[in-house]
Amino acid sequence: MQSARDLFSYRKHWAHRFGPAPFLPMSRAEMEALGWDSCDIIIVTGDAYVDHPSFGMAIVGRVLEAQGFRVGILAQPDWHSARDFTRLGRPNLFFGVTGGNMDSMVNRYTADRRIRSDDAYTPHGAPGARPDRCVIVYAQRAREAYRDVPIVIGGIEASLRRIAHFDYWSEKVRRSVLLDAKADLLVFGNAERQICEIAHRLAGGERIEEIQDLRGTAFLRRGVPEGWVEVDSTTVDTPGPLNPPVDPYQREPVTSRRARPGGAGEAPPPAPTVASDGPPIAAPPLSGGSHREAGSLARTHRVIRMPSFEQVASDPVLYAHASRILHQESNPGNARALVQRHGDLDVWLNPPPLPLTTKEMDAVYELPYRRVPHPVYGGAKIPAYEMIRFSIAIQRGCFGGCTFCSITEHEGRIIQSRSEESIIREVEAVRDHTPGFTGVISDLGGPTANMYRLACRSREIEAACRKPSCVYPGICPNLGTDHGPLIRLYRRARALPGIKKVLIASGVRYDLAIESPEYVKELAQHHVGGYLKIAPEAIAEGPLSKMMKPGIGTYDRFKDLFDKYSKEVGKEQYLIPYFIAAHPGTTDADMLELALWLKRNGFRADQVQAFLPSPMATATAMYHSGKNPLHKVTRTSEDVHIPRGTRVRRLHKAFLRYHDPHNWPLLREALRQMGRADLIGNGRQHLVPTYQPIGTGSAHEGRRKPVSVPRPRTAPFRTQHTGLPQTPPASARPGRPGRTKRPTR
Repeated sequence: MQSARDLFSYRKHWAHRFGPAPFLPMSRAEMEALGWDSCDIIIVTGDAYVDHPSFGMAIVGRVLEAQGFRVGILAQPDWHSARDFTRLGRPNLFFGVTGGNMDSMVNRYTADRRIRSDDAYTPHGAPGARPDRCVIVYAQRAREAYRDVPIVIGGIEASLRRIAHFDYWSEKVRRSVLLDAKADLLVFGNAERQICEIAHRLAGGERIEEIQDLRGTAFLRRGVPEGWVEVDSTTVDTPGPLNPPVDPYQREPVTSRRARPGGAGEAPPPAPTVASDGPPIAAPPLSGGSHREAGSLARTHRVIRMPSFEQVASDPVLYAHASRILHQESNPGNARALVQRHGDLDVWLNPPPLPLTTKEMDAVYELPYRRVPHPVYGGAKIPAYEMIRFSIAIQRGCFGGCTFCSITEHEGRIIQSRSEESIIREVEAVRDHTPGFTGVISDLGGPTANMYRLACRSREIEAACRKPSCVYPGICPNLGTDHGPLIRLYRRARALPGIKKVLIASGVRYDLAIESPEYVKELAQHHVGGYLKIAPEAIAEGPLSKMMKPGIGTYDRFKDLFDKYSKEVGKEQYLIPYFIAAHPGTTDADMLELALWLKRNGFRADQVQAFLPSPMATATAMYHSGKNPLHKVTRTSEDVHIPRGTRVRRLHKAFLRYHDPHNWPLLREALRQMGRADLIGNGRQHLVPTYQPIGTGSAHEGRRKPVSVPRPRTAPFRTQHTGLPQTPPASARPGRPGRTKRPTR
């Protein structure tokens, strides 16, 4: 993989003489106190401003400040007019617009399209502080305020909408957010490299329209420029009932849990395919060998022409095809530029940004963050901050490839890790300077808890690989799974003076964890506070194969290790699994099987989560098209069962909450229709009783109120990432003073 310019090697902008601000200013008064007459860059965000490296606006703002630029923040501005967008004056270089840490539509609406009652990124958790599709609204208001100022949009909301995308909330395919926002440039993925380059080039006098060669950016242009060769995406992966060339991205199924070189899991060398612009191109072998381009034309000057917005909006099969192409061209080591026509304009996507080095990651996370909300909020609680204020990010990226998740689409699948020394310094900074610290680090993690320093054994293979996951259907033989560095980090952190406990709250990838029993031992014996959340998501092969998640047998192996090591030190600890209802590929029978598994293991769901089709996710392409873009997409290729419609989605959630009396009428009806009336009865072997408690059964799943009915003592769990279940102390339980009892498993 090619190298990139060091993030902190630029000559600093002249304004560096002002030094770092205590907080990036949110008002003219703060600017004047700093001696500023203007801002070079103004970041507009849908979140409250918290100067903490878990908040995107803080990272981008502090990185730009370290380059010498004066950066102001407009946090959750009043979008009803352009007036609030003039609060800090006209920026000298550009407006940077982001929706915040979450997509604004996911933030505001549930999976059932109901407005949420709170917003974790707003003071007091108050809802309504941001508009729908806030990147579009903010960008338009910024343009209205200062028509001649360049507008750069970024963050997860813009990243996931960089091309034509299915919008679940309107049930239609929308065009790229670039056009609706009327922005000059879109930055996708982690933005540090792109935003620094943009700032320095604009400061050097370059016009925003001239910045078209930067990785990790998208922009509008008319036609393909001279010197580029256009490759029709249908020659890469043909949609339709034709006899296509052999797909260069096809993977043979792996029968074992972990594929072994030369074994049954290894595919034969692929045949060549023919591009529309030249002779045969040898496809990369499964082992990840180099992908050689035909002829003398550099790969960097080939662009793949995807089906147009108008085509994918009217043809779901072409939409699935376009989704597959986008994900195949996501490895920074071999991705080509993509182009998609929208009317008379082309949306041009350059290849993804190159990952940050460990040195750069250390520098980014050790900038002078105050680690608290801006003083303008006074004593107001910001729930998202309260959750992470004592947490430490140790890495970025995820190679799991779960189809319902947007982490890979945004952060990439190459793990970017900080050094152990840098992490320890931050732990000490939290201990010494963060208000309210009591000695407990709430998390050492990232998108996944246990991918720290894990990488492909060969950089050459990594740069050529097109597999969407390194761990599905089995752990790739080229993936290093040594958890030793992470174990050493955990041990060193918990040994620091003043540190009482280091908890792990990020999701543990348990199929990786069982490769290192020593890691499971360290985790169970020192870093769990009674409950550990993990995510099987489903137990049936149908949904698991569409999620790209391991089978339930892997969960069982992890549970055996976890229980064993917990008992060794006399700890009574429990795994809290969470699941997704109504995911593509899930049938009613799959959900019934899961409900019976939950009952058999003594779990009762406190909250459940239905599948939410987020923009650009592979599972969303399945939901919209009914096709499976994990494999070759054709008119006659595999159809995916889609649990669509309000009643079906409620039924699937009801199966997860089989114990809730409000769900019993719906479940009884469904069980009879499925020919499983034998599961209706009042015995232990039954799923749903025949009786109905007075005052229950009228509120469907999602609109229920707490019901007081007798129930056996079982282990609660949540399927959302909302924290551990609340278990009252034994002394507070009626009739059982001072007693503790193991939950039924």
